[in-house]
Amino acid sequence: MNTYLNKFNDSVKNTLFIKLPKNEQEFIKNKSLELKFSHQEIKQIIDIARDLSTWNEESIIKLFPDHNQKKVVFTRLRKAYEDIRNKPNSYENFELKNIPQEQKFTFKTEAKDGFGLGLCPVASEKTRCCNLLTLDAVESCGFDCSYCSIQSFYNQNTITFDSNFADKLKNLNLDKNKTYHIGTGQASDSLMWGNREGILDALFLFAKENPNVILEFKTKSDNIKYFLERDIPNNILCTWSLNTPTIIENEEHLAASLDKRLASARAVADKGVKVGFHFHPIVQYENYLSDYAKVYARLLKEFNPSEVALVSFGTLTFIKPVIKQLRDREFRSKITQMPLQDASGKSSYPDSIKVEMFKHAYESFTPWHKDVFFYLCMEEHEMWSKTFGYQYSTNNDFERAMLSSYSTKLDMEFLI
Repeated sequence: MNTYLNKFNDSVKNTLFIKLPKNEQEFIKNKSLELKFSHQEIKQIIDIARDLSTWNEESIIKLFPDHNQKKVVFTRLRKAYEDIRNKPNSYENFELKNIPQEQKFTFKTEAKDGFGLGLCPVASEKTRCCNLLTLDAVESCGFDCSYCSIQSFYNQNTITFDSNFADKLKNLNLDKNKTYHIGTGQASDSLMWGNREGILDALFLFAKENPNVILEFKTKSDNIKYFLERDIPNNILCTWSLNTPTIIENEEHLAASLDKRLASARAVADKGVKVGFHFHPIVQYENYLSDYAKVYARLLKEFNPSEVALVSFGTLTFIKPVIKQLRDREFRSKITQMPLQDASGKSSYPDSIKVEMFKHAYESFTPWHKDVFFYLCMEEHEMWSKTFGYQYSTNNDFERAMLSSYSTKLDMEFLI
């Protein structure tokens, strides 16, 4: 017994065992001593217990099979767990836990090495990518979306500004005979900080001085005061990441409501700025298609396609560090309660679910197909033909089509 107890104690090291409720810790320990689970089985059981708690599902104690054979018990436990994972989520009785009610940050301004202009961090030849360039104007985001990968790269509570950002922008050497698409919403939200540390002043000046750059501000906020008070260069796009009220309320903590995001987009469009909308991630849950259909219908009703440059679709895609980070947090979320399959080295929904959600989304916007640029973000090449009915042969073809469409919409010259 002592030998196996030592083995058990070794197995729970570097796991989330200590974060489980005391009664679950004792239960798992006793069952492990009784059935002699292997090292890997113990680690998986701990992850199952942690996931069930995060998902606000029944405790592992209730789910645990009543049997005296280790193999039977573990097989049945895995099946019960996977059944819960694979069924469409329901937020009907979902209770949030430890979600911040207000934003509390430490702001830091420091000189940073390098500039932060580079390829989109998820760019890959394995997926069809638009070759977006990104500017890290700010590091870390003040929203607390439960699915966000930013939290695995930066300290969530420390917001860092580059003290040399404006000077670096002025000294950026770009080819004047080429059209660039640059986004500022990858390492943080583009608008939630407003003009703090002069970042919007610097970016607007950069856009004015580089008319061959399409500069995209991507946001989940309603902080558009700076845009409403100034003349805006015509090569600026302002885009909103949208979701259903169910997902916003339960998974996009501290972000603006759907109504506020759409009102902000409407106000910016009324100033003559071209806008866009990102549905990324589309999340499967009970009746999700009808909920998303209502949001799509609002866009068709509240915006003219001449005002809209783009609509994109994407879904949940995880790398292992992000899943580990989510398990480590003391909160509740149903985001990882989904059937996970390999997606070009990452984990995402099975193709059948993706086809359902993307095809439904694209067809919902049929009246806009000729006037607005639609695209899939971070999806394998074949997914385009399965959902859009066409696909691009290469990332460069995708990029050229996007830049040509945006340039036309913005009344810019398209420079290959």
